[in-house]
Amino acid sequence: MENVRRVISVLVANESSVLSRISGLFAGRGYNIETLTVAPVPDSNLSHVTIATNGNERVFEQITKQLHKLVPVYKVIEHEEMVEKEMVLVKFPIEASLADIQALCGAYNGGIVNVGLNMFIGMVADEPCRVGHFIEASQRYNPIEIVRGGVVAIER
Repeated sequence: MENVRRVISVLVANESSVLSRISGLFAGRGYNIETLTVAPVPDSNLSHVTIATNGNERVFEQITKQLHKLVPVYKVIEHEEMVEKEMVLVKFPIEASLADIQALCGAYNGGIVNVGLNMFIGMVADEPCRVGHFIEASQRYNPIEIVRGGVVAIER
């Protein structure tokens, strides 16, 4: 069976130790989490957990079944048609071309978000593969630091 990248969206109770139980489920079975993002659902006592991982169909079936068994889990969505976005912040030296980097960020749904005495920071929010392309393209400007956030997703 072929390994593929999948995104799993989980609706859970917004309470302590839920994240620990979810990550423990993955670790206990030797499944790797590529990215993990958690945020509260507005006007509720729930949180939305988005997990990007790799595996074959059997692995995803097992992960989904195990997630359903966790007590604070209300809903598990493992769907092929998810709209995914990811964010990255990149710190550039002040000597880099601000106009060039602003144009590059703009091409990937982003812009310059902060300017300091010795650096400026660009931000991009796009599909994970496009974020990867942005990071590659930004290398020519000698980034000082790159911080890539986790994937957020919603079912189509």
